[in-house]
Amino acid sequence: MADKADTTERKADTTERVVIENCAVATVDAHGTEHAEGHVVVAGNRIESVGAGATPEGLADVVRRVDGTGHLVTPGLVNTHHHFYQWLTRGLAQNANLFDWLVALYPTWARIDEDMVHAAARGSLGMMVRGGVTTAMDHHYVFPRGAGDLLGAEIRAARELGVRFNPTRGSMDLGESDGGLPPDFAVETTDGALAATEEAVDTYHDPSFDSMLRIGVAPCSPFSVTTELLRQAAELARRKGVRLHTHGSETVEEEKFCHERFGMGPTDYLESVGWLGDDVWMAHCVHMNDSDIAAFARTRTGVAHCPSSNARLAAGIARVPDMLAAGVPVGLGVDGTASNESGELHTELRNALLLNRLGAHKEKALTARQALRLGTYGGAQVLGREAEIGSLEPGKLADLVLWRLDGIGHSSIADPVAALVLGAAAPVTLSLVNGRPVVEDGRLTGADEDAIGRQARDQARRLSRIAAGDD
Repeated sequence: MADKADTTERKADTTERVVIENCAVATVDAHGTEHAEGHVVVAGNRIESVGAGATPEGLADVVRRVDGTGHLVTPGLVNTHHHFYQWLTRGLAQNANLFDWLVALYPTWARIDEDMVHAAARGSLGMMVRGGVTTAMDHHYVFPRGAGDLLGAEIRAARELGVRFNPTRGSMDLGESDGGLPPDFAVETTDGALAATEEAVDTYHDPSFDSMLRIGVAPCSPFSVTTELLRQAAELARRKGVRLHTHGSETVEEEKFCHERFGMGPTDYLESVGWLGDDVWMAHCVHMNDSDIAAFARTRTGVAHCPSSNARLAAGIARVPDMLAAGVPVGLGVDGTASNESGELHTELRNALLLNRLGAHKEKALTARQALRLGTYGGAQVLGREAEIGSLEPGKLADLVLWRLDGIGHSSIADPVAALVLGAAAPVTLSLVNGRPVVEDGRLTGADEDAIGRQARDQARRLSRIAAGDD
C-alpha cells in the first residue's frame, strides 16, 4: 500500500486564473442564484468569483479564457453510491429482484482480483467523469482471499483520471451458513474485516479541505454482516473521524429479513447499533415509513438515492420529496453498473425527477432545480463536504462543469436548467476538478477511452472464464 503522503495530489498554482464567461450560471447556492449570462473565475484550485455579466477587468495571471456562449456552468456532479467492480458483470440477471440478482452474481464477484478491479474502476470512473462527475464514491465490499490490493486498485484508477474520490472500505462477514445472503467463500471474518478497514483509513485517508481522497467505513448491508461488525465498525469510524455508509431499506425482502432476524425494521435495527447520525449515509432507502424518515431527519442521516437501480431491480420508488421536506440530506447515486448499465450520473437527474413524479406527489414531487441540487449540493452534504464542493461560491474548490446546450438536443429549450435535467444527456465541453481539466470537448484528458474499453472487455471476459471454471 502507498504511504498516506502519496494520496494528496499536488495543489494547483494559486496565482493562475481560468476565466469562464458568456455562459448561463446555476450556482446551486443556498438562494438558488442563477445568471442568464455570467462568469466564473477560478484561481488555482479555488473559485475566486462568480457573477452576472462580463468578467471583471484587470485580472492578473489569466492563463485561459473559455467562451461559454451557448453553455451552462454548474457545480460538478457528486456521486454518492457505486460499486465499481460490477462494471465487469453488466447485463446479467436482467429480470431479477435484488435478492435473486445477488444470489446469481455473488459466485462471479467472488472471483475478482486486483487487475479486474482496476479495469472496472477505470471504466466506471471514465463514464462518470465524461458525464460531469467531479467527485466519485465507491462502496467496495467483496475481498476474495489472495485477490491483491483491491481498494488500492480503485484509488490508482481515480488518480489516473484526476477525479476527487471518496471510496469506502466495505465488508461482509455473514455467510449463507449463518443465515446471511452471500456464500460463505465470499465473506471475511469479523476481526479481519475490521483490521483491514482500519488499515485502509490509516493508509489513505486525507481529511484536508481540498482532499482528493477520503476513506469511509462501509459494512455491506443488514443481510450480509453481523450485528457485531456493524457495532464495531461504527465505533471504529468515530474513533478515526471518518464517515459511515451502508445499504438500508432497499427492498421488501430486506424489511422481512430484519423483522424475522432482529424483530424490527432496518431503520430501527441500524439505529440500535449506532448507525444513525450526521456522519452516516445509507444507499437506496426505498421502503421508509414516516417514523423512519423522522429518525433520519432527527439525526441528519443522509440518503443516496439511486433511481435507475431501484427501477432495474423493481425495488420501488423512494420517498424523496418527503425526505427533503423533513430535512433529510439526499444525494444521487449511480449504484453498481450491474444494476444500472449506463453507469452515468447526469442521467439520474432526469430519472430522479421522472420516477418521483410517479409517486404520491405526482407533478409536484420534484422540480428540475431540485434534481440538479440532488446531484450537486445534496451529494456534497451526504459526503460531508458541503463546505468544500457542491455549489459555485467564492472560496469553494474549483470543481465545475460547462455543459453545451446550443446543439440539436437542447437549443429549443429556453430554460438552461430544464434543458440539462429534462433534455438529452448534455455534452460536456469542459470539466474541472481542483481547478484542472479532466474533460475537454467531451473526452477524458487523463486516459485513453478506447484503451479503457479494451481493458474492461478483456478483464470481463477473463472473469467470466474463471467463474465458469474455464481458466
